[in-house]
Amino acid sequence: MTTISRFTGARFLPMVPALRRAADRVPERARLPVAVGLLCEAVLLLWWLAFYPGLMSFDTVTYVWQVTTGHWRSDHSVAYDVLVWLSLQITGGLAALTFLQTVALAASLGYVCHGLRALGVRGRWAAAAPLAVVLVPSTGTFGIFVWKDSAYAIAAVLAFGACAHLVARQRPLLHWWLLAAAMTGLSVFRNNSYPAVAVAGLVLLVAMPRRWRRIAAATLVPTAVALALNFGVYPAIGVQKPSTSSYYAFNYADISVAYHRAPQTFRRSDLAVMSQVAPLSHWSAGGSNCSWVDPLMAPPFDRPAAERLNGKLLDTWGHVLAKRPDLMLSAHLCRGRIAWALPRNDSDIFIQPPVVPADRFGYSRPGGLMDHSRFLPALRTDPPSDGLHSAGVWAYTAARTPELTWFLWTGSLWCWATYLIVLRMMRRRPLRSALALAATTAGLQVAVLVATPAGLFRYMAAPVLLGFLALPLLTAAHPADRLPGADPARRGRARAAARPQSAPPRSGAAA
Repeated sequence: MTTISRFTGARFLPMVPALRRAADRVPERARLPVAVGLLCEAVLLLWWLAFYPGLMSFDTVTYVWQVTTGHWRSDHSVAYDVLVWLSLQITGGLAALTFLQTVALAASLGYVCHGLRALGVRGRWAAAAPLAVVLVPSTGTFGIFVWKDSAYAIAAVLAFGACAHLVARQRPLLHWWLLAAAMTGLSVFRNNSYPAVAVAGLVLLVAMPRRWRRIAAATLVPTAVALALNFGVYPAIGVQKPSTSSYYAFNYADISVAYHRAPQTFRRSDLAVMSQVAPLSHWSAGGSNCSWVDPLMAPPFDRPAAERLNGKLLDTWGHVLAKRPDLMLSAHLCRGRIAWALPRNDSDIFIQPPVVPADRFGYSRPGGLMDHSRFLPALRTDPPSDGLHSAGVWAYTAARTPELTWFLWTGSLWCWATYLIVLRMMRRRPLRSALALAATTAGLQVAVLVATPAGLFRYMAAPVLLGFLALPLLTAAHPADRLPGADPARRGRARAAARPQSAPPRSGAAA
């Protein structure tokens, strides 16, 4: 017996009946979602292996430095920092965390597939959308980033799936619990997510007003928990609060943009205060790019001085707002452009490259914060296959083609597309609760529009995933197309059996 036959015949073939028996135990209505979830996990594992232990950014290294040196701070998600810490302490690396992210995303996509089927979407399209999410590099790789935003996006997918089931009138307590879990994830994995959950709750309330108690429980309780953690529990256990200059960086950026565009608006007292924080030339240069906060906050901007003079800077901000509200509104909308408009140029949306610099974004340079850290080996790409890694880098780089940015990386486009799809669905069927399918997307969009420091793809990645998943709703069957009491999975067979065999073709053409 050859080696191949010995392994395939003696070991693999006996597994086939066992797999068939396991598949037979799965209820028929759940087989497609389970299969989709498994296929999604298989594709995600290929991305995971290609960039093992996961894709990283400057924030990734910051997380690791904070949790391994005792510098816990709530300027990032403390909940996600805990997951990073657990992965490092239990396994010594980050692969366990990113692997669990792939499992959570695949399971959520399978759940969405089940919800789409319940809404009357044909199986092929209900399966195609989740598979597209994991196959397209912009969304498929997002689940393997060591980022709080990856966990945030997974929570958004789970929320979309729960809403789909609730719209389909499948209202077991399970779906409400899953919605509450998703809203909790949105609340704890991004610090400025309170508007996201609040807006999502308001949209759900309009869609399903009779369920206001459950909607309140699923949205207000997670928000209250997140607020209690950020302002009560975390400070009590020694987690440092973000600095004052971090809290009010958006206000400083508004001042900078206004000064660059209309310096004559500022009083002498305003200029005197500003010059104590940074040279006026720096304020003007920082305001030349209204999309980013970082250029202003970089040296020679004096953060301690800004914190000491924060009250006077806010007085300057209020004065300019009263005199020139157009400048302030323009600065805010420019910074939040990724939430509502298409990109004008390549710099409007920053897409993280798929490589980790040798100096770990400056942290491991001589004298750097992690120069001698024993966790440096965990902060590098170490794939098991160079060929698979090269293929992954090629696919990711190809997706970063500037001409594809508007389609693959623009969250605002998919926000508006989702709303149009949901409105079309509501017009085609008299179902106000279908508005709930846009609830999560609306919350995500408003949260970024309210407060965002820069035009980074990761801030609007979740709406891209949800936009892909909403596309099959265009094919959802109209209620009039359904047989009374028919299951969506059996509708086609039941209609064919009910039609007389001798019935002429509907078009009237000869057979």
